[in-house]
Amino acid sequence: MTARRSLPVQTHLRALAAFAILSATLTPMPTLAQPGAAGESAEIARCIRIAARGHAWLEKTLWGLRVQEAGWLGAEVANADGSHDLGPLQINSSWVPRIARLVDRSEQQVRNWLQYDACFNAEAARWIFLSGLKVTGDYWKAVGVYHSPTAWRQRAYATRVAKHMRIRFGPAIFAEGGARGSR
Repeated sequence: MTARRSLPVQTHLRALAAFAILSATLTPMPTLAQPGAAGESAEIARCIRIAARGHAWLEKTLWGLRVQEAGWLGAEVANADGSHDLGPLQINSSWVPRIARLVDRSEQQVRNWLQYDACFNAEAARWIFLSGLKVTGDYWKAVGVYHSPTAWRQRAYATRVAKHMRIRFGPAIFAEGGARGSR
């Protein structure tokens, strides 16, 4: 699939910044985060729906990433390279400094939001994916870029995400217009 013309990445960044500020004021910090906490799945689903902004193809994409990543509120999973994957969509901590600059907040605050705020995490996943889509111009390459800068890892990751999407949304997801066509 090829990229559809969309709003400039700066527009997405401004939306992420505004969302960060709003999220910080409206979302209480959970006292205990663990996989499968009551209401967590519903909250993550709500946040994915919000992050998709009514675009069915983007919501399905975020679900594919979510199922592959399998994170949870409070998740901080160590990687071999010393980075950590944070929250439900497992945003790599290497993104923290850049996101912190974009939303004009401290790195610690952004890291905390990525771990404990499902909506901030989903918005960051949206931004990372759409940034990859803008740069590559290719849907599946952007899915792979979400995971890794290495080509062979991108291909393997995109294949796994496609499998999750096929299971969740049925084989027609990849028919003409299936993943990207409906809004």
